[in-house]
Amino acid sequence: MIVRQGIRRGIAAGIVLAALIRTAAAAEPDAPVREGYRVTVRSLAATGPGVQPPWRPPHRDRLFSRSLAALLARDDRFQDESGDIGHIEADPFLSGQDGEVKSLRVAVTAEPADGRAEVAARFVSFGKPVTVRFRMVEEDSAWRIDDIVNRLDGQDVSVRQALSRPYACGSFMGKPCRR
Repeated sequence: MIVRQGIRRGIAAGIVLAALIRTAAAAEPDAPVREGYRVTVRSLAATGPGVQPPWRPPHRDRLFSRSLAALLARDDRFQDESGDIGHIEADPFLSGQDGEVKSLRVAVTAEPADGRAEVAARFVSFGKPVTVRFRMVEEDSAWRIDDIVNRLDGQDVSVRQALSRPYACGSFMGKPCRR
């Protein structure tokens, strides 16, 4: 009887510890970036439709801040309505239209303060080193990607800034697109 109680307590303690470890891992600012790259690698390996990039459903609301998710959704809506390419002309996780992710390293580069942090992803794509910076924000007790900054032609390019530009048309602007 005493042995069974000890075993039960041990199992219960193990379950609680595992839950705490999972919670702590999810509470890290780099967790959404790591998940975004897991999705990216899966989508690069996919041979057909069905695997969506991290900025599209079903991943978008889980990985991105509410405000950036809304801008990404607006860009998707513009593409659907107009048939044109939106303001995201390349994969922001790859910092290019095509790429691969080899030797990925993700690290927090600005420690959390006041609900904000910065994370960098470094990897090799087609033999060249790539660094993508992520601005993180804490929302609803979880870290979310609030901006992605790529370095193109010697200049920082913010996804949030690109998505904040006006569109030529769209139902969200009260100006229907003509296809």
